[in-house]
Amino acid sequence: MSNIYDIGRETGLSPSTVARALSGKGYCSEAARIKVQKAAKKLNYVPVQAAKSLKSKITRKVMFCIPDIYNPYYFDMIREVNRVLEQSGYYMILVHTGHDAKKELEIVDTLKERFVDGMIILSFHFDDKLMDRIRTCGLPVVLTNRCDGYDDEENFDCAYVDYMRAAYIATEYLLKKGHKKVGLLVGDIREQMGYERLEGYQRALRDAGVACEEDLIIYSDFTRAGGYVRFLEYLEKKGLQMSGLVACNDLMGIGCIQACRERGIVLPGQLSIVTLDNTDYCSCTYPELTSVDMRQTQVGQNAAELLMERIRERRRYTKMISLMPRLVERNSVLDLTTGKEKSSI
Repeated sequence: MSNIYDIGRETGLSPSTVARALSGKGYCSEAARIKVQKAAKKLNYVPVQAAKSLKSKITRKVMFCIPDIYNPYYFDMIREVNRVLEQSGYYMILVHTGHDAKKELEIVDTLKERFVDGMIILSFHFDDKLMDRIRTCGLPVVLTNRCDGYDDEENFDCAYVDYMRAAYIATEYLLKKGHKKVGLLVGDIREQMGYERLEGYQRALRDAGVACEEDLIIYSDFTRAGGYVRFLEYLEKKGLQMSGLVACNDLMGIGCIQACRERGIVLPGQLSIVTLDNTDYCSCTYPELTSVDMRQTQVGQNAAELLMERIRERRRYTKMISLMPRLVERNSVLDLTTGKEKSSI
């Protein structure tokens, strides 16, 4: 790769003259400018972005961290973040954290090296340790989970969907369809992603005057394999004790369908299922899954726009954008009040 010294040797001009001719800053005669441009073209000169970034302190790059690159829940979000960033002349660096808390901390620490201008981060659990690292990283950050106990002028914003409300909506829907025994297939409840969904489920039961039974709560890991294994274990140990199930993401719901198929359980005749996420997978199963739309596209757009405000407009005060989830009805739920299943839309 050629540099200004190569162009200087080619043209017989000093490196400083070459630099002025290429940048358009400072005095340079028209003849010298033309001479330098011809030599730069001949030598295939390309400006080194790293050097420009060091000088301007602007990299035009943003890091986007996701915990599970294999989960289709994130696909629309990735696409929308990338679209907004490109419109602002920015590039996205996608980082897969693998749902590893230690790796998340290490990645946040790299922001101090200033190789990007900011970060959007998805995590299953924004605990105190992770939030402390984010607050001291020195760059703007957008979280895609709710954060409590923040000040008016933090270095981070939040763009998220209300997970608690999503689980509430799914549970409430099954209860209104006449299901008295509603189970929950959830992830690790020690993490924010799990306990918020558990709380939404419990609130919906409580508001309907239905007791929460621990035997109807199945703990998994938000993966298809985990949903399959844990639900199969539940069936083998306890049999089918529920008529309705809230699966806290589409992947676990699909794993549950597989387990039911192997055990000869008819859906939705013997078991009705509502999932959270509403990814394209919901219309590729049989029966098609009623699901709570978690607004991934809008979350991605909001997150990227908030970050661009921080970077380009130098906004200092904190913004929180919360989106309401919404139910999309298909035909995986039997209405026990009428004996009919919902027609697929």
